[in-house]
Amino acid sequence: MAVDETAADRLAEYRGKRAPERTPEPVPPGGAPQPGGGDTFVIQEHHARSLHWDLRLERDGVLVSWAVPKGVPADPRTDHLAVHTEDHPLEYAAFEGEIPEGEYGAGRMTIWDRGTYETEKWSGSEVKVVLHGSRVSGRYVLFRTGGRNWMIHRMDPPADPDAEPLPERLRPMFAEERARLPRDREAYGFEFAWGGRRLLAYVEGGRTRFTDGAGRDAGGPAGLGSRLGRALGSRPAVLDGEVAEVEGRETYLLADLLYLDGRSLLDVPYRRRRELLDGLELNGARWQTSPWYPGEAGAVREAAREQGLPGILAKRLDSPYEPGERSGAWRHLPV
Repeated sequence: MAVDETAADRLAEYRGKRAPERTPEPVPPGGAPQPGGGDTFVIQEHHARSLHWDLRLERDGVLVSWAVPKGVPADPRTDHLAVHTEDHPLEYAAFEGEIPEGEYGAGRMTIWDRGTYETEKWSGSEVKVVLHGSRVSGRYVLFRTGGRNWMIHRMDPPADPDAEPLPERLRPMFAEERARLPRDREAYGFEFAWGGRRLLAYVEGGRTRFTDGAGRDAGGPAGLGSRLGRALGSRPAVLDGEVAEVEGRETYLLADLLYLDGRSLLDVPYRRRRELLDGLELNGARWQTSPWYPGEAGAVREAAREQGLPGILAKRLDSPYEPGERSGAWRHLPV
């Protein structure tokens, strides 16, 4: 369907894909749509089979819609794919809910941003708008590249001029082997050493890739990448952890946060990085945020011994993250 089509029933395709008795989505009756204010936009985060964001612009009584797999770009240096989908009813601008399994677009739908917009140009191959939302504001252009495939480009300067790009690859920081606990134990945080496979996870636009302890591309447990990407949603992050067996299941145990929301955390003290990681509440079927215990060396060592773990880690609370280094600020101690 062309973007500028003005047929009487703009929602026929939408209704044809949905059964009102089986989905909580609004499914208005047939006929010409009733015009609204004409300037509403909404971006919905859609946890369907693949996480994506749906950009919808009110036009001629419907919401003209694009699925944007990596979200609306915040920087003009990066264009994102936008797949034109069927027009949606105006009521959809307020919709949040769970589309049942087996139905078209099954999964959770939430409102990520909404507001008003101004039109600078609207044709069947190019749409220029100015968005005024709480999370996204500025001039954008959508341009058609073929069929339903479009691209979306930010025309204004970066939304956050100080934002740093997600690192391409980092090597993890390593601990020195020590036989004894540090004397100033209150200056350290203590963790379990799981004895697993070290992986760094790079999450952006709901997608995840991994590198190993040598900084090489690596794979994680089956299904981990897409699920972890969905858990973080639109928040770009670099995570440090290890894959180990927990209660008979391969699990990614997260222990550090190296980048978040356009900011490198390498120079941020370990204590603060752990607080930020805990705040993300990343605990799922295939991943867990590994616990840490400031100053509690004896209890952690005893618990590790009882669980049959190979050791514990002592990490200075004020230590930065030193990629690729084996640093005395981190100590690996046997149990």
